This record gives sequence, C-alpha cells and structure tokens, in this order.
Amino acid sequence: MLSLTYNSSLRLIWLVAFFAASWAGLVPESWGQTSNGTSVAREWNEALLHAIRNDLARPTIHARNLHHWSMASYDAWAAYDSIATPFLVEVDLPYIEDEVSRRWAQETAINYASYRLLWNRFLNTAGGTATLMTLYQQFALAGGVNSFQSTDFVNDGPAALGNYIAQQVLAYGASDGSNETNGYANQHYTPSNPDLFIESVPGNPFLTQPNRWQSISLSSFQGQSGIVEEETPPFLSPEWGHVTPFGLPDSTMSMHFASDGWPYPVWIDQGAPPLVDLNYAQGIEDPYTWGHSMVLRWSEHLDPNDGAMMDISPASLGNVDPALFQLDYTEYDQFYNWAEGGDPSEGWEVNPATGQPYETQIVPRGDYARVLAEFWADGPDSETPPGHWFTILNGVMDHPDFDPRWMGEGEEMAILDWEVCAYFTLGGAMHDAAIAAWSHKGWYDYIRPVSSIRWMQGRGQCTDPALPNYDVTGLPLIDGFCEMVTANDADFPNASDVDKLKVRAWMGPDHISNPDTDEAGVDWILAEHWWPYQRPSFVTPPFAGYVSGHSTFSRAAAEILTAITGDPYFPGGMGEFTAPAHEFLVFEDGPSQDIVLQWATYRDASDQCSLSRIWGGIHPPCDDLPGRRIGIEVAEHAMNMARAHIEAEAPCPADFNDDGFRGIDDLLILLSSYDNVPLQGAEDLTGDGFVGVDDILDFLLYFDQNCD
Repeated sequence: MLSLTYNSSLRLIWLVAFFAASWAGLVPESWGQTSNGTSVAREWNEALLHAIRNDLARPTIHARNLHHWSMASYDAWAAYDSIATPFLVEVDLPYIEDEVSRRWAQETAINYASYRLLWNRFLNTAGGTATLMTLYQQFALAGGVNSFQSTDFVNDGPAALGNYIAQQVLAYGASDGSNETNGYANQHYTPSNPDLFIESVPGNPFLTQPNRWQSISLSSFQGQSGIVEEETPPFLSPEWGHVTPFGLPDSTMSMHFASDGWPYPVWIDQGAPPLVDLNYAQGIEDPYTWGHSMVLRWSEHLDPNDGAMMDISPASLGNVDPALFQLDYTEYDQFYNWAEGGDPSEGWEVNPATGQPYETQIVPRGDYARVLAEFWADGPDSETPPGHWFTILNGVMDHPDFDPRWMGEGEEMAILDWEVCAYFTLGGAMHDAAIAAWSHKGWYDYIRPVSSIRWMQGRGQCTDPALPNYDVTGLPLIDGFCEMVTANDADFPNASDVDKLKVRAWMGPDHISNPDTDEAGVDWILAEHWWPYQRPSFVTPPFAGYVSGHSTFSRAAAEILTAITGDPYFPGGMGEFTAPAHEFLVFEDGPSQDIVLQWATYRDASDQCSLSRIWGGIHPPCDDLPGRRIGIEVAEHAMNMARAHIEAEAPCPADFNDDGFRGIDDLLILLSSYDNVPLQGAEDLTGDGFVGVDDILDFLLYFDQNCD
C-alpha cells in the first residue's frame, strides 16, 4: 500500500510513468491476478477503505461511496449471473456457460467499474495523489488499461460494461439529492447558536438555545482522519434526508418543514430528544439533566488507577435484551448505570463454538473505557464508522472458521460471489443508516455534551435551593463527584472561584504535553473547563448529536452480519481486538496493560460501540437507544432489498417495488392501476389482464409479509 509519507514529487513522477505505461498497453496481462490471491472485490474494498482513511472524515459521504461502489460491483457481477438481477444498471447479455470465462467477465467488469467510479469520487479529495496512485495501482494490477474507454458492452465486452456501469452510477449520484455537484454543500441549514470558543473562554456563556447544536471554534481543527481542516467546520450533511435510499420504503419517511417552508424528510422518525425547559426543569429527574450529567459522571471513569476493576470478557459483557431499547427517556435508569458505567449485560455462559465457558478478563475500568472510546472512534486514520464495519466484515471472512454460505444456508459459494453479495447488502445498509441518522441530526439539531455541560454548570446547581447559584437547569450536586467550590478550597483557593462547580473528571488536554508519555488522569477540575475525551484539535464531531451515527451504523451492520452469515456469533464464537499497553491510545499514554476487546456476537460489538460514545463524551444516552432502534429497522429493509435482487430467480408476488416486503407502498402501486390494465404487469395478480377487486383480494393475502 502506498503511503502519504512518500516524497510528493517522486509520487507524481511514478504516477505519470505508470499512467503512460498502461495507456500504451505495457502493463502485463498477468497482472490481471490480484496481488495476494484474494478476490478483485476484496482488493477494491481495501483500496476504497484506504482512500477513505486518507480523506476528510465524512461519514455520510463515505457511506454513500461504499454503497455506490458495492452497488456498481454487484451490478457488474449480476450481469453475468444466472439468478441475481442488477440493482441499478440492467443489461441484456447472454449467459456465459463456461465458468472460467464467466468469472473473468465478472472480475473484469468489477475492476473497470470500481476504478472509473472511485477515481471520479476521490479525484479532488484530501488524499490527493497518494489516493489516486493506490486506485490506479489496483486497477492496473487487476489487468486494467486506462486507454480503454469504450462503454459499448455489447460489442466490446466486460471492460466496456464496467465503464458503462460506472458512468450510470455517476449519473445516478448527480441527481440523488446529495448535492454532490456542489461539493455536498449545505443548501438551507444555518446554526442557531454562536460558536463555542472552547480554547479561550471558560464555560459556554454565549449559548442561547440549549436544545440546539453549537459549532466549536478552534485555532486548528484536525478531523478523525487526522487531516487539518478549516478552523470551524460547518455542520456536515444536515439535509442528508433528501438523499435517495437503498431499501427504505417511502412509508418510513416523515416530512417536516422549517419555518420558511424548507422540507426536512426524517426517516424512521424517533421524535424529539429530551428538551430542557428553563421554567419547568425538574433537576436531576429531568431526562435532559440526567442524561447530559451522566456523560460528565462517566468521564470520572477514565482513570486506570482508581481501583475500579471489571470483567470485560463475554462471560460478563454482551447479551443485552433488545426489548430494553424501547425504554422511554424517563426509564433510562433501567438500562444505563449512571454512577458506575455500563449497561444491563447478561453475558454468555459458554462459547458455542468450543462448548467451553468464556475466560474472564479482569482489567482496570479506566483502561477499558479509554480503549473503547478510541477504538470505536476509529482512531486518527479513520475509515469512518461505516467503513469500520467493512473492516470487521473483512476480518470475519479472513477467519479460518468462516463458511461462505449465503445466510448460513445452501451450498458453499465461491468467495467472489459471497463477497459481492455481502458488500452489496452491507453497503446499502450503511447508506440508509446515514440517511436515517442524519435526517434526525438535521431536523432535530440537538446539542452535544461539550456544549450542554458547560452551559449547565454556568446555570449553577439544581440540587439545593438553599445554596448559592441554584437553578433547575444546573448540574446535580453529588458528594465526591460534583461539589461547590468553597472559601479556602484546597483544590481551588482563588476567591474568584467560590460557588463555582467543581467535578471529578478527565482533566483534559491541558494536562498532556506529550501524548506518547503523558496521561491527563482524573481529578477535581472546574466544570467550566470540562472537555470530552478527545484530541484538543477535534473536541466533538461537527454535526448535531441526536441520533448517534455510531449507534445507528453499528446496530444496522451487526444485524446485517448476523443475517448474511446465518450466525449471530463471530467465527469461533468470539471476535477480538488487542490494544497493546502504552501503544494503542492516541489522546494520551495508555492503556496501562494490554486490553483485549472481546465480543461473542456482532450485536455485542455494536452495543459496546454505542457505550464508547458516552465514555468519550460525544453523546448523552438519549442519542443512543433511538439510533439502535433505527439501525435494526434499517437492516431489515436493506436485507429485504438485497435479497430481492440476489435471490431474484423466484419472484415475490405482490412485492411491486422489489423491496422484499409487501406493504403500503405496494398497495399504492396496485391502486394506481386499479380498474385498468396493469402499469407494470406484476399488479395483475390473477393473470386476467386487468387489475380489479380480485387482485386486491389476492394482495391482502400477502400484505404485511416479507418475501420468503
């Protein structure tokens, strides 16, 4: 893999020379074999993930890139398959009986479609020449010749088909509601609050709307991809609800309108998050106060030397009852441990692959919480949350116990076939997760903890009306955690700090000079100086909190991996990631010992991801469970849509929109042809050439059912 650290002038010389060689047809045909024996689909997925890591951290845009690439690869593969039907680009080609020739055709079409599409998408991105070099290298190693530009797939074969598919996907993307033509720029949204000047101003004195998102003004902003961006990035993708989804039916969309009439579609609408009322707040009993102050409390857990130990193995963590995801905001104390951290995990008795109990792993809570926060934040070289789950999927496929059977059933599939179908399904789900989550972010425009906590401490304390600085919207006083600064306070002796709030929390980046050797630790700080557990050049993502994108992406991905593998468990009964002592953490030194994140099931991994964002100071709990609920429904619709195309040999009666489910949208299509000849043909369920009462009666037999 080519590196960003190479000399830029040498990179350019190499790139020009390599282009020239391929244009002249000098790249050997033997390079059509992939570099390490894996499939061309896997190689292109790795190339795309590499490109994402070298770009700005834009989850919505890269979920769309993953979807469009996986869709293009799938259509290139399906064009030569005897059962599957393409998703976007339908072509009429004769079936190739010879397996070797058919496989060559699929691989060639995938190679050309992938290269043409991704070259266009990453041409003017932050990764620059290094990204384009990687893409071109992969294209040439798989036999691609850049001078071949034909899209006449009937006469010029699979390479031309790949070019044609990429052309069509790019045209589709130009009108899918993403505003790609204008650089994905926001078209309507404007922030409701002035910026938070976190580097220079204590607290949050300029916040005017405590329920709305606030941008962070930084002297230097370094996104999760490690690339320095403009000082105050705008809200990312607040109008993403307008983007065309993969499998979400129209019936899952609610339309909201701004005061000037601008439409905001919200998909799988979860309603408003807990809002603070300046006149009627109920102190710690108020869901807004309870949830946002819990983020502050969990910040106290980020000390590996506080003596708190926990078992982080599947024997204790995981196996959370999804019925609890339906809890109301006022019932969240049944799910989250406000004081000690964690969720109502039941754990697992035995590893189903070995028949043996899971071995316990007792570690400092502070190490676990910090590793969890940084691992699921995807680190400084982020493939973003949707890309992270492609990385997890690739790891699953690399496991020696992996069995490539679609949904765990039937005959073993060729690895290319399974990968293409898996990427197609996961890509569609990640795209729809982005649409659903960001449609909530744009419309509900909810505040982040760094803004709310600093604002709440400025209001005062909400516990005792007899004490100074009482306000129903303030922070709760709890001995040993959140207290008032008193005269001659041992921690804050300055008279100007008297009656301010002090909290035991992560001390923040001001206590780290060298992140390779320094650890901020946990101690008393003034609440007005609280920071999330993040780099000082990042602080918090540049978009609203509700709902959590991590929770939505991760739960959708976990459901997809469970479905397509036919097994809720990781191969071998456990997935692992090792964070080496004093090497893994980026924000500060740590962990103090090797920490092995372990998950029995894909859902367990998803649940840990969700909690990581609370320990990281990024989300209050109200952002989490609604995101998990959305993810579950997104995955259901994505699976229905993917199966409708992958398993298309057997048509699904009454599923007129091909989403794998017979529902309201199909009924509307049926009614549009009522008392007439069918518009699509499939509406004539009785086969009499006319759509009438009998067809409606037949439809009702299928209504509200998935396709088998």
